[in-house]
Amino acid sequence: MIDNFDELISKGIHLVDFYADWCGPCKVMAENLKNIEDKIDIIKINTDKNPKLVFKYRIMSIPTIIIFNNGKKIEELVGVHNTNEILELLDKIKEEN
Repeated sequence: MIDNFDELISKGIHLVDFYADWCGPCKVMAENLKNIEDKIDIIKINTDKNPKLVFKYRIMSIPTIIIFNNGKKIEELVGVHNTNEILELLDKIKEEN
């Protein structure tokens, strides 16, 4: 359980990966995220161990990625997305902020 989640996302841009160990698509997404871990802070949230965060952010399917800027949710992606899609979205977000 992550008790300091709000503090972790409070400053800067963060990519939060909601996943489960048993989820095949989540494993694919984890490999894609490894390619960009030097470009953005990635916080991994195991949905089985953090039900309060799952409820709070209304996670209905996994993998789900939520991008936060200074604690505010600004983008959500559900399902597997390739590295280029995520990088394009991050570039767009950085340009806007």
